[in-house]
Amino acid sequence: MIGLSPAEWSALKLTLWLALSTTGLLLLLCIPLAGWLALGRSRVRAMVEVLVALPLVLPPTVLGFYLLLLLGPRGPVGQAAAALGLGPLVFSFKGLLIGSMLYSLPFAVQPLLDGFRSMRRELLDTAASLGAGPIERFFRVVLPLSRPAVLSAALLSFAHTLGEFGVVLMIGGNIAGETRVMSIAIYDAVEAFDFAEAHRLSAWLLGLAMVCLLAIQTLRRRQQARDGGTDQ
Repeated sequence: MIGLSPAEWSALKLTLWLALSTTGLLLLLCIPLAGWLALGRSRVRAMVEVLVALPLVLPPTVLGFYLLLLLGPRGPVGQAAAALGLGPLVFSFKGLLIGSMLYSLPFAVQPLLDGFRSMRRELLDTAASLGAGPIERFFRVVLPLSRPAVLSAALLSFAHTLGEFGVVLMIGGNIAGETRVMSIAIYDAVEAFDFAEAHRLSAWLLGLAMVCLLAIQTLRRRQQARDGGTDQ
């Protein structure tokens, strides 16, 4: 890979795979979750929203510490995984994936919530009058019309996962080829006073983050233009 050594390329591949895996799994989880939060009527929705948003204000090391206790060999989740033959969760890619999903959860849920809640109610009422049930209305009306929100959630989750440090360091450590992602590689390079390597790795992450943010801005401008045309 241009500008990267084999070890640096390994860290980049692992980071991209972690970001893609986290994004895909979060979309599968968060689309129905955001739909329930936006359109459901349960009294516990407010508390669930608070729990979902908690990683936004919680220090990453705090989240990583409690995950370490839960996923470790003496933790309930770690013991259950061992009993099922899934192997250790801490200091493994599986542990990184769990931590990344929890830490990036609000970045996936919030754009979806905004998109679902902006849905015009008369569209849902019309679908209901034609005999569509709640699930059918969601998948045939809400979800197709919320495509920009889904794309924004995917891009934000991907971009946020690229820069994770505290959580992945706490539960993944620094194992080359297994848990050594780009952010940890940058930290190692700075500690070793290898600023040339730190610059190379940082430039790659900066470029990827800028591409994601430019894509999000483009989606928002198109959505605003579409909404403006609809209002007229």
